[in-house]
Amino acid sequence: MLESPGLAFTLLAFLLVLGPLVFVHEYGHYIVGRWCGVKSETFSIGFGRKIVSWTDKRGTEWKIGWLPLGGYVQFAGDRDAVSQPDAEWQHLPDEQKSHTFPAQPVWKRALIVAAGPVTNFLFAILILAGFAWIGGTPVTPPTAGGIEAGSAADAAGLRPGDRIVAIDGREIRVFSDIPMAVAHRPGETMQVRVASGGSERTVALTPRLVKEKDPFGKEYERAIIGLAPPPAQMQSVSLLEAPAVGLRQTWQIVRQTGEVLGQFLTGRRSIKDMNGPVKIAEVSGQAATLGLASLIFFIALISINLGFINLLPLPMLDGGHLLFYAYEAIRRRPAPPQVQEWAFRFGFGAIVTLMLVVTFNDLGSLGLWDGIARLIG
Repeated sequence: MLESPGLAFTLLAFLLVLGPLVFVHEYGHYIVGRWCGVKSETFSIGFGRKIVSWTDKRGTEWKIGWLPLGGYVQFAGDRDAVSQPDAEWQHLPDEQKSHTFPAQPVWKRALIVAAGPVTNFLFAILILAGFAWIGGTPVTPPTAGGIEAGSAADAAGLRPGDRIVAIDGREIRVFSDIPMAVAHRPGETMQVRVASGGSERTVALTPRLVKEKDPFGKEYERAIIGLAPPPAQMQSVSLLEAPAVGLRQTWQIVRQTGEVLGQFLTGRRSIKDMNGPVKIAEVSGQAATLGLASLIFFIALISINLGFINLLPLPMLDGGHLLFYAYEAIRRRPAPPQVQEWAFRFGFGAIVTLMLVVTFNDLGSLGLWDGIARLIG
């Protein structure tokens, strides 16, 4: 069993994970804005009081804030860090006004806003493509190498040698696709298409929840159906093929993230399972302890999640802006200012509430509440 990393090491690993990802996300906004002729006034990594700052030849202030939980690019004509228009932008001289964000056509504004999450996805694809090119990609067939006695697979009559073709309509190409499809769905009955003896049949399987321990001795839960893999197989990947492998793996993670979010929204998964920055910091330290490759893979995973979350149609997030731009494109006019103002207030409240919930959960996972309860008791 590995020893848990210390606090200083964990904080350093957290900064190594989150800092580059925030930069990549915001740089996506910045560079596309520059291509569209929009002046960037501030590029900030972190919030709050600045630790260090400098101004480049284009007049953009680059700064690092003391709270490294995000960042922003403030364009000319923005009132604040979430790109709400400044009332004074229309009174600027025409030359300056043409370089403000609100003065741009809606398609340019949408492109600039979408660039942040898209850059996060591209960054993850690049990392995963690099792993595939260097180490190959698993091609172990989705065939049962063994069946756990008493498992869901055993109850459904699966036998060694049976091949999993699809799970709930989701194509299964390699064995690693199986845990990706079932790990987050305990207690949900799934329709599994199985090929054996030259024919196919569909069986109903209900994954069961099991508790396991990670290399650091901490318990975690996942759902299984009781299939053991056949001997592992790896296939080399050329430099030209690697991006396609990275894209496919990124899409699998996006799809799984969407399914888990759907479970939270429908009540099939408890909000107690939500994690936030404290948990990300903890796992960052653990990933760094396991080696550079593990840390880089974790960065790719968080980059995908960061891109996905920012595309949610929630005011204050990029997805909320894109929703308003879609309205503007369809109706040929922006949403009323009062509607936008109240929407942003709602979005701010929702994000603050979510941060409080996930931080409460994170501290609970570290044993803080149990420790307080023992002291009180």
